[in-house]
Amino acid sequence: MIDYWMVDVSEKADERLDRAFMALADPVRRALVARLSTGPATVNELAEPFTISKQAVSRHLQVLERAGLITRSRDGQRRPCHLAPAALEELTAWIDGYRLTAESSFRKLDSLLAIMTSSTTENK
Repeated sequence: MIDYWMVDVSEKADERLDRAFMALADPVRRALVARLSTGPATVNELAEPFTISKQAVSRHLQVLERAGLITRSRDGQRRPCHLAPAALEELTAWIDGYRLTAESSFRKLDSLLAIMTSSTTENK
């Protein structure tokens, strides 16, 4: 029997990753994340460089917010958006796990090729 709470936690982590990667699949949303990496901004400030409407930018921000990649706060009349560093850390950690595995495989391949090259050179 599968322990339900363990599956639930795993599924939630997978769902968070899915939402984050789906949100980042759009170039406008990636541009918004890049802009927010320099500091908080309002919807109006974020919409300035785009040829799309403020409503469209707001919908993109909602996708990023649901994915947990940004948060919004209230500062008087302003509602600035902020990048959520913890969510980006989670994505980076997931990617790094695979990157480290791939790098380890490449190091092993490099070592094997070096051994093969040196043995071929010695036999000549």
